[in-house]
Amino acid sequence: MAQDASAETMTTLPSADAKTSLSHRLFECRNLSLELVVPLTPEDMTVQPMEDASPTKWHLAHVTWFFETFVLSKHLMGYRVFDETFNYCFNSYYEALGPRQPRPRRGVLTRPSAERVVAYRAHVDEGLRKLLASGFDPESDVWRLIEIGINHEQQHQELLLTDILSLFASNPLRPSYARPAPADAGIAADPVSWIAYEGGIRAVGHEGDGFSWDNESPRHSVLIHPFGLADRLVTNAEWQEFIRDGGYRTPSLWLADGWALVNREQWQGPLYWEERDDGLMQMTLHGLQPVEPAAPVCNVSYYEADAFARWAGKRLPTEFEWEIAAAGLPITGNTLGSRALRPLPADPTGIRRPRQMFGDVWEWTASSYLPYPGYRPPPGAVGEYNGKFMVSQHVLRGASCATPDGHSRATYRNFFYPHQRWQFVGLRLASEAV
Repeated sequence: MAQDASAETMTTLPSADAKTSLSHRLFECRNLSLELVVPLTPEDMTVQPMEDASPTKWHLAHVTWFFETFVLSKHLMGYRVFDETFNYCFNSYYEALGPRQPRPRRGVLTRPSAERVVAYRAHVDEGLRKLLASGFDPESDVWRLIEIGINHEQQHQELLLTDILSLFASNPLRPSYARPAPADAGIAADPVSWIAYEGGIRAVGHEGDGFSWDNESPRHSVLIHPFGLADRLVTNAEWQEFIRDGGYRTPSLWLADGWALVNREQWQGPLYWEERDDGLMQMTLHGLQPVEPAAPVCNVSYYEADAFARWAGKRLPTEFEWEIAAAGLPITGNTLGSRALRPLPADPTGIRRPRQMFGDVWEWTASSYLPYPGYRPPPGAVGEYNGKFMVSQHVLRGASCATPDGHSRATYRNFFYPHQRWQFVGLRLASEAV
């Protein structure tokens, strides 16, 4: 979800105020990563619970490697690389930058230690301060690369939390990452309201001066048919109805690949749900907790979301329907800054507009992750970030309870494979014209 910088994005020398703002955001982001690991032990930071997840220590080092490789090594004169072996250890998938530790085996990197990774971060942060104190060549790409680095680290802050949840869910002791705030298990979700949207030729994609990833462009026109969108997310209580009605046992509700997966993996409910003697429980960042009926359902795959929508007599929205509904809405919600660290029930409201569009859970859409018309991957190694993944995945929109504040926007395109469900992912329903 990144793009390479070019001289065309830097036509004037950044002002002193702009540099101060960039520096503040950079180190606010860098400090947040360290704050997020405070509850963890060195042992917690080393283990990799599954192939999709990465150890906490690896996340901390990888985002630091990004700044060292793409910013400091190219743009800070006299910069000394901290450790030449780290390029192998902490490169993720940049083929242009050489061989790397295979993703499924990041957990065997017991060395370097967590302590050395923290020292690595301090070394790179010192270099970044020196760079920011220097003058920028107006033709350089430093500014854009730092912006990319900030947004890249924010993505890994969310991954860090979802991967810790995966790790702790695999631990028979069911440890807690954070102390839970009281949940009102007795609250009931208000009924779904349906909001109608007109069809027509509509412009979608990013425009303007703010940051965006390359996969959000070019802005282009799409044909939209009249549609309806649910004003809130699907809840745990509604998902329980789906289960009780045989949702996981009815092949006619499922796409073929999804039905094969349900049978192969013996899925009976969302990831992290457990039937216990004391009731239905869910593994969370607060440990094992009762499932909250009015909260959005979470940790479901695209296959499950699609099957639920079919069971409900509805469908998933396309990514462009979602974007049109989100355009102009406040980009606020239950994101990381709230520190709830779990999806929360929708606030009752008399305002006729979609709720929970930014926060709680990322929302599956019916859209395949494909390039927009006219898209070209940016040149250079950083350009590997998006374009080569535009196949066999589905687009998610919005943000989650683990997304850093200010990271998302109406045009943001997240993407995962349809079987994946360890992220904070859920759904809202759509329909034809209402």
